[in-house]
Amino acid sequence: MEKKEIFTLIRKNGRARRGSVETVHGTFQTPCFMNVGTAAAIKGGISSPDLKGLKTQVELCNTYHLHLRPGDNIIRQMGGLHSFMNWDKPILTDSGGFQVFSLAKLRKIKEEGVYFASHIDGKRIFMGPEESMQIQSNLGSTIAMAFDECIENPSPRKYVEASVGRTTRWLKRCKDEMQRLNSLPDTINRSQLLFGINQGGTYEDIRIGHMQEIAALDLDGYAIGGLAVGEETSEMYRIIEAVEPYMPENKPRYLMGVGTPSNIIEAVARGIDMFDCVMPSRNARHATVFTWSGIMHLKNKCYETDPRPIDEQCGCPTCRNFSRAYVRHLFMSKEQLAGRLAVQHNLWFYNTLTEKIRDAIDTGSFGEFRAKYSELLSERI
Repeated sequence: MEKKEIFTLIRKNGRARRGSVETVHGTFQTPCFMNVGTAAAIKGGISSPDLKGLKTQVELCNTYHLHLRPGDNIIRQMGGLHSFMNWDKPILTDSGGFQVFSLAKLRKIKEEGVYFASHIDGKRIFMGPEESMQIQSNLGSTIAMAFDECIENPSPRKYVEASVGRTTRWLKRCKDEMQRLNSLPDTINRSQLLFGINQGGTYEDIRIGHMQEIAALDLDGYAIGGLAVGEETSEMYRIIEAVEPYMPENKPRYLMGVGTPSNIIEAVARGIDMFDCVMPSRNARHATVFTWSGIMHLKNKCYETDPRPIDEQCGCPTCRNFSRAYVRHLFMSKEQLAGRLAVQHNLWFYNTLTEKIRDAIDTGSFGEFRAKYSELLSERI
């Protein structure tokens, strides 16, 4: 039976792509920003119904965190993530690989997988490709990410080569295990999709070779991982430019963990479709908000008696209802509402940013949009 492609390329404007991704939980439009709800919730007190009002298309949840708490078996008993968190649109779960390498204590990488100690209570845990797929199958997410090793930048070439080889072998095991799980009658989402992850540090030739190798596996989509982990932004763009020509044109392309509004605009210009980052919610909880005039810090004294909304060009629930002075007061008073209002604003901003990018590609004006906003949105007001 011929495999049905989930991605439709609607039009291009330079290398920027406008598309749609069809899934069992609905279709989403690309370029797309996925809102990060690590433990099945957006930090800042944002519920699933809130997210719909903030123009969220895809929610991202974390395999590692949900495996540790409350446990993927509990979520399976509750009918899967969609039922558990009352969200009926697509959910992408990352594989847990990044957290195993960034959070876990005393980890030991072997061919079969990774032995590590939980960052919560030190409990010894093993996770390999099969375990990651089983956990994500229990979660019932729309898109599951392959289990990989996220390499530090920079790393010695010899280590990167060995790691990438192992990540490829793990990917093949992920694919086999997902096919097995999707064939079982009691699997929550038998249409679960699998995205592979390109690794290779900042070595262009390793990145390209790895992309060619995993493209041959004909997966549902492809991600570039292991960037935005401390290297210069110019390095990240260089790697995207090197890898992009080898990414299948008929599959969604996802740049993991990126980034600032400017990063998103620049990565779209280099052919990327999907993004995620904790930045909008994390920065908001510390009173830093994104606007169409640049970045604002709401605790600044100049906003003490400012009656205007955070952004006069914004239609988010916060800007429709509250002033800069009021939100600043909430932050200064350490009221929980402060974080919620700021997070609402930033998520709306990011979702509107990708909406405007889609419109610009549709009308053939993405070049002008990029010229106007790429630098402006990085400036501090």
